[in-house]
Formats: sequence, structure tokens, C-alpha cells
Amino acid sequence: MKTLLLARHAKSDWDDPGLADHDRPLNGRGRGDAPAMARRLVDEGVAVDRIVSSTALRARRTAEEYAAAFGRVLVEEPRLYAASARSILRIAAELPDECTVGMLVGHNPGMSDAVGELTGQLAELPTCAVAECTVDVDSWAELIEGSGRLLGVRTPGDI
Repeated sequence: MKTLLLARHAKSDWDDPGLADHDRPLNGRGRGDAPAMARRLVDEGVAVDRIVSSTALRARRTAEEYAAAFGRVLVEEPRLYAASARSILRIAAELPDECTVGMLVGHNPGMSDAVGELTGQLAELPTCAVAECTVDVDSWAELIEGSGRLLGVRTPGDI
């Protein structure tokens, strides 16, 4: 059994219209929500073995909060930036098998769509939301569309 946490980055800052999308930072709310969500997961007893993030600044900053909370090294994955649901699931299928709980931090619509592709359940992830999915496989390579079950979605509004 594997657990996949699909996380959308925290709220980003749109104040600088000349800034490239990839380089947008978190806004004030996002800088508060990311560590709060990380603490919530730790307080709930969630243990993450590997955290993989989009290279976009807002996703990396969000993922850094999770990495610090879980005491893990953050792995950056350029393919997660603007990734489709199928690309996200392919990246998840590449997680090392010794990893029981993996977390991918990325962007919508891909992250929400990936929850739907994996579990068959629609889940619209607001910023900084985390969807928890289980997959009854021994190897991440066995992960395919429809093979997962959505256990729940945590949002900053729930805190």
C-alpha cells in the first residue's frame, strides 16, 4: 500500500505584472498557509518519505515548508511545472519503492485533475490544499489511472 499526497502550492503574489509566471512568489496569505498546513499534517501524524516539487518559486516555497516540517530533503522536478494529470501520475510512478508516502507539490489544473484521474473522484484543490490518496500497490510503477482511493482533502480553510 502506498499513499500519495497531491498538494497545490500556496497563494501566490500577482503584484508584479512583469514577473514571469515561473518566478511568482507567495503572497502574505500563502506565506502563512504553507507552514500552517505543514504543521497540521505533522500534528495529524502524517509521515512523508519524499517530497517532489515543481521548480516554480511559489511551489518550491510551499514545498520547503513541508520539507522542513517532515525533516526531508526537497526534490525539484521541472516536469511538475504546468504538468497535466497524466504527467503528474507518471512522475508519481517514478517514486522509489522504499518510499511509502510520497508528496508532489504543483499547480492547478493538473493537481486537481490528477486526483480525479487517480481516484475517479472529482476534487477541486484550492491553493495550499492537500489531497490524500491511497494506492493498493507494492511498487509505484504499478500506479495507473483509477487505481487510487481519495481519503480526503485538507485545506487551509479547515485549520
